[in-house]
Amino acid sequence: MTTHQLPATMTSLVQDSYGSDPEQTLRTAEVARPAPGDGEVLVRVRAASVDRGTWHLMAGLAYPIRLVFGLRRPRFANPGRNLAGTVAAVGAGVDGFRVGDEVFGLAAGNGTFAEYVVARPDRLAAKPANVSFEEAATVPVSGSTALQAVRDHARVRPGESVLVLGASGGVGSFAVQIAKAMGVEVTGVASAGKLEAVRALGADAVVDYTAEDPVDGRRRYDVVLDIAGNRPLHRLRRALTPHGRLVIVGGETGGRWLDGLDRQLRAVLLSPFVGQRLGFFVNKENAADLAALRELIEAGRVRTAVEHAYPLAEVPVAIRRLVDGQVTGKLAVTIG
Repeated sequence: MTTHQLPATMTSLVQDSYGSDPEQTLRTAEVARPAPGDGEVLVRVRAASVDRGTWHLMAGLAYPIRLVFGLRRPRFANPGRNLAGTVAAVGAGVDGFRVGDEVFGLAAGNGTFAEYVVARPDRLAAKPANVSFEEAATVPVSGSTALQAVRDHARVRPGESVLVLGASGGVGSFAVQIAKAMGVEVTGVASAGKLEAVRALGADAVVDYTAEDPVDGRRRYDVVLDIAGNRPLHRLRRALTPHGRLVIVGGETGGRWLDGLDRQLRAVLLSPFVGQRLGFFVNKENAADLAALRELIEAGRVRTAVEHAYPLAEVPVAIRRLVDGQVTGKLAVTIG
């Protein structure tokens, strides 16, 4: 490992405490550059991205998040998780990556709103050759969550019908495309101003949830993907066929303790007693899924829907827009 040519310091966002206001919680500072340990990779970050999890990590909400990321204050420099960049150094025992390789993936903890970050090889993959760093940086968390939801938990089969609630968001935009790539009929749900964007992703039909209830039972689907929603279980079940599958991907009730987790747990408890399969999952971040997403992107079957790319200093603005529901697709962050 050679790092003596690299700068000793770097520009980074810094979070000293948890807080729900990004403008008050995050600041730009010059900090020491991290160094990779054995089995780790140092990445020169060219781009990162903002997703709903960014706000949760910044705010430390719901409270169970703090069991992993720090009880009283954040364990990591900043809430950035997604990255795309070039390998700057490798630690002892690392195979498969060399200095200069273009990669995308996730940080070892978090902290990708910075010029350098340490990552593990099992959370990195070669960057798709046909997209920019900004586009690649929007893929890891949202893309892998969508892939696991559609492929592993919904277990969609060609010819089935899938309803995607939250189709215009980060995970939803990938879920629509991945489901179409697997040969299913997709109906995407979003607000009126975002329907054309969902249709452009390949959805066979779109529903404006402000004008009609997509889960009123008038149409039933083999699979319902509820992404960051808060609809009660009994309403979601109305939209399922008698043996349909419901996959809950996150939830946003605003609760400080569970924030939708209670609904997910109720789904798991109810599932054994009904004909439908109800459940949720936690994304298992891994290099194999990143490689699968790269193949889909390079084949033109999945594209990244980047609405805007912000400079590092404007990450708080990006987080604010996302939380306020103003974003269609993904927001990238350009670094260096």
